[in-house]
Amino acid sequence: MDVLSQLADGFAVALTFQNLALALVGCFLGTIIGALPGLGPSNGVAILIPVAFTLGLPATPALILLTSVYYGAMYGGRISSILLNIPGDEPALMTTLDGYPMAQKGQAGEALALSGIASFVGAFFATWGLVFLAPQLVKVALLFGPAEYFALFALAFATLGGVASQNQAKAVIAAMIGLAIAMVGVDHQTGVPRMTFGNIHLYEGIDFLVAIVGLFAISEVLLFLEHKTGSAPSAKTHKLARVTAPWSMLKSTSGAMGRSTIIGFLAGVLPGAGASLGSFVSYTIEKKISDKDGTFGKGDPRGVAAPEAGNNAAAGGALVPMLALGVPGSGTTAVLLAMLMALNITPGPLLFTQRPDVVWGLIAALFIGNIMLLCLNIPMVGLFVRVLRVPSKYLMPAVTMISFVGIYGISGSTFDLLMMIIFGVIGYLLRKLNIPTVPIILGILLGNEMEKNLRRALEISNGDVSTLWGSPLTIAIWVLAIVGFIAPFVFGRFLRPKKDPTVAP
Repeated sequence: MDVLSQLADGFAVALTFQNLALALVGCFLGTIIGALPGLGPSNGVAILIPVAFTLGLPATPALILLTSVYYGAMYGGRISSILLNIPGDEPALMTTLDGYPMAQKGQAGEALALSGIASFVGAFFATWGLVFLAPQLVKVALLFGPAEYFALFALAFATLGGVASQNQAKAVIAAMIGLAIAMVGVDHQTGVPRMTFGNIHLYEGIDFLVAIVGLFAISEVLLFLEHKTGSAPSAKTHKLARVTAPWSMLKSTSGAMGRSTIIGFLAGVLPGAGASLGSFVSYTIEKKISDKDGTFGKGDPRGVAAPEAGNNAAAGGALVPMLALGVPGSGTTAVLLAMLMALNITPGPLLFTQRPDVVWGLIAALFIGNIMLLCLNIPMVGLFVRVLRVPSKYLMPAVTMISFVGIYGISGSTFDLLMMIIFGVIGYLLRKLNIPTVPIILGILLGNEMEKNLRRALEISNGDVSTLWGSPLTIAIWVLAIVGFIAPFVFGRFLRPKKDPTVAP
């Protein structure tokens, strides 16, 4: 019952006018960001981090805004998937398989309504999972010492590519780049400058907010300039005769929603897996269970409900390891982790005792945000569809302006603006080479903590390296890390989605 009383305290924090307004704005913006092909939740959160700092928001309101954007983007990704056959982000790819055929059959409104309800179910019950599982995970985390934390960080890097990754080796390369960037600056233990090249601006290291905005937002603008797509795809192909789902459809898909919520939540809790794996596995398993007549891929409502419930449940599940252990469960939670660290809040087991207002206020806001998203996404689908018609040549300059003004507002340093542009160019080149950028961010975020825990473990053991695998807990974590690294090579081809040739890249 302690958990429920703490949750009640969280609602007292969340149910203020400012926090409710921020949740509503975040849900609205997140849905639009998710609906626009190519942006996705990671980019959306990264773009709005400078805005949160510029507004001078305290920790809890800032996190409520950004997590509302996160959840909203997970909802919004389905809109372009169903109407245009273009996934708003990677987790929404599976929704195109049955969502677009439903739209072609004149059921676009029903598909959008069903996907919105499935998203609500997945996110709502995943938030309850967060309520009960995170505090239990905190109790386990209190058993962790430096060696266990070092192994846990290694687990996060080993599983970062995920089972659905196209190339695990490229994820490793990106993680190594991130760890190298984390080493830039003055060594806090010895006071020796490392890789600063004599530039005093680098003595304090590279600000991860600068790296995040550059790698995500600026690289997206550069890709736009390369392709010069002056307008968004037309969303007027399918008329929305009705934006409701009949009761019979909801009843027939309820089993798919329930199963996929559980699968998605478990996938989200795994470090590095995230919403993509939750969506892919949910669809794959539901197809094996329910596709008796070969209707999946031809507009089966269960093929819409399963991935939507799965990816939104995974979004909630990914917050569990981030809050309880300080290890992000997905790319977007890695960006949220950066926000916490920028606010001088250290995620992990002590967060629940030192800053319960932040944790429980955030969790309560997730419940409120889910209800807001359900209310927004059913009656306002027509508005979100019209946003898809806004030309990119107007959207991208706005993204650029927010990035520059936000970063300069945080630091007041033109050097940070130059670094942001450099990271944008690096992000553009990496994306051209299909090297993921999220592992770089994770390397920058966790690199220093990983090094500190390695040093502490070796100091405690007088340099005995075997201390890194000297307890049953560390052995278990290392085994999970090895299995997580090898799994993509063994099972990846079975779980990786097969792209429809008609889906636009």
